[in-house]
Amino acid sequence: MRPTTRLATLVLALAAAMTVAPGSAGAVDFGSSGLGGDPGTYTYAVIGDVPYGQPQIDVFPTWIAQINADRAVDMTFHVGDIKNGSTKCTDDYFALIRKDFDTFRRPFLYTPGDNEWTDCHRANNGAYNPLERLAAVRKTFFSRPGRTLGQQARPVASQNAIGFPENVSLTQRGVAMATLHVVGSNDDLQPWTGIGQTAATPAQIAEETARINAAITQVRTTFAQAKARNDRAVSFYTQADMFDPTYAVTQNDDSAFTPLVRALVEESRSFGKPVYLFNGDSHIYNSDTPLATGSKWLSFYGIKDAADNLTRVTVDGSSNNKDYLRVSISKPNDPKVLSWTRVPYTVQAAG
Repeated sequence: MRPTTRLATLVLALAAAMTVAPGSAGAVDFGSSGLGGDPGTYTYAVIGDVPYGQPQIDVFPTWIAQINADRAVDMTFHVGDIKNGSTKCTDDYFALIRKDFDTFRRPFLYTPGDNEWTDCHRANNGAYNPLERLAAVRKTFFSRPGRTLGQQARPVASQNAIGFPENVSLTQRGVAMATLHVVGSNDDLQPWTGIGQTAATPAQIAEETARINAAITQVRTTFAQAKARNDRAVSFYTQADMFDPTYAVTQNDDSAFTPLVRALVEESRSFGKPVYLFNGDSHIYNSDTPLATGSKWLSFYGIKDAADNLTRVTVDGSSNNKDYLRVSISKPNDPKVLSWTRVPYTVQAAG
């Protein structure tokens, strides 16, 4: 069902309120770095769930150097989880990873995962209050709202004005792109058992409600702007795997994702062109159409209609961190807007 005129007006008004660097439009186009890729295409990297454990921490700078040396890659997305789920969520560790991120030569965009804040209540993570760790993540990695990380930082549209500097958007070669801060652990509605909670706290529920609503606003705004520009495709980048193929729908408590998934279906159907969703979380490369006709996830999320035009891509992570995903935007008039390949790291983590 198409949004009502009133809703569309609200979405566009929220878009106008997004933080954008001075002199830039609501949809920022980086352009190509000119470092050796096909001049008719635009190529970028996607990584996630990295680094996991000391061997990967040790080799992570080498992996960054390889991505920097890939002359086709013009920017990089990290789809969350900058540590494994059984190590401390310390300020010193965050500072170490920020230092690594700052060595990316070209624009670098990061959306948080659950391991760096949601799951930090665990005793082996330091028994932190996750909301305090979320504030630390924002302070460390989003200190300049409306700018990417990386040595060639660029302006991006940001939801900083409504408290979510990590949700950013841009456009490349007619593809609208946006990060969505949506995480595993049922988007942080699982109890913080490590600090003595047996059910979600009021503060926890309030934070999750605000954040999922911001993600939905980001989705609707991105589609509204893409339609207005007659963009070729829309792509989103998030940590949570809302369609983990290793789970049966009766086993998986992903109820918090329901309003976002419904928005994705509604907006994808209305858009009618290719839509892509890149995520980490489940660690094993996968490409599928989880909201297509006949999918088990439609019934799980209580959705009657399907979005056959939405493709989901999961990047390798955790112990499967052996490669990065190189994604290319095709030349104009190519109906297959995005294509991708896994590029093996030349140096592998020990163990």
